[in-house]
Amino acid sequence: MLPLCKCALGPNRVGLFGTLQAVADVVKLLLKEIVTPKDADHFLFALAPFLVTTVSFLALAPISFAPGIQLWDINIGILYITAVTSIGVIGILMAGWSSNNKYSLLGAMRSGAQIVSYELSAGLSLLAIVVMVGSLSVNDIILSQADGWWIFKGHLPAFVAFVIFIIASTAELNRAPFDLAEAESELTAGFHTEYSGMKFAMFFLAEYTNMLIASMLAATVFLGGWQPLHIGGLDGFNHVMAFIPGILWFFGKTFTIVFLIMWFRWTFPRLRIDQLLKLEWKYLLPMSIVNILVAAFITISGWHF
Repeated sequence: MLPLCKCALGPNRVGLFGTLQAVADVVKLLLKEIVTPKDADHFLFALAPFLVTTVSFLALAPISFAPGIQLWDINIGILYITAVTSIGVIGILMAGWSSNNKYSLLGAMRSGAQIVSYELSAGLSLLAIVVMVGSLSVNDIILSQADGWWIFKGHLPAFVAFVIFIIASTAELNRAPFDLAEAESELTAGFHTEYSGMKFAMFFLAEYTNMLIASMLAATVFLGGWQPLHIGGLDGFNHVMAFIPGILWFFGKTFTIVFLIMWFRWTFPRLRIDQLLKLEWKYLLPMSIVNILVAAFITISGWHF
């Protein structure tokens, strides 16, 4: 008989049904020693995780969580979010280069090519709704959906823009099936191979914060933000929906999209790097360009609801 080995507890064992697993992981990462490779660029190696995490939290500023609950009501909110989130790739490239590790550098270069490529489609899909609204303000976009969410009243271009945004956002987040930057079988752990302790945790915090921001942005632009679901002619139904607080509507939509992005991870196998770039440059980008032209034509003609 083989002796029993001392193994780590499973994710459903710590606390009631695993509810304290996240707390246990945070404590573990706080207590772990932070190791810096001898030949690494110490300053850039230390700066990279702080830059990536800071950029993620900066993007939360213009998000409107409920009526009157917003950190910064800026009239170019959508442009601000897309501009700030694009800075994060600098931190990833910095982490890969400063680690002085070939796997880290390859992972960072893959991530940089991937993020810069898919930013185009994500930005153009948001621009399709901006054209219909006529404003870059987050509040203006939400208020324009009081009589219906853009995914319903924006006809086919709004739906196509939503699908493209979800695919492009998943790729920008380096999540499966677009996780070529962290391909364990090829690159160990990608750009954060040499990181440990809280510096390692900060990359993961940034990744999940970015996933939350992408979901919040999709909920705001396409699904009405904190606006309830209203159906024309069903006054009783609309009154019931209006009783539900806006913040519950907002986070309900947000976590539905988070679930959708996680569902991709459980369903699809990892793409090759050539397939990943072909999807963007040969399919998503041309579709986005045509879609924004159709959205502009519908807006000029006044055909949207």
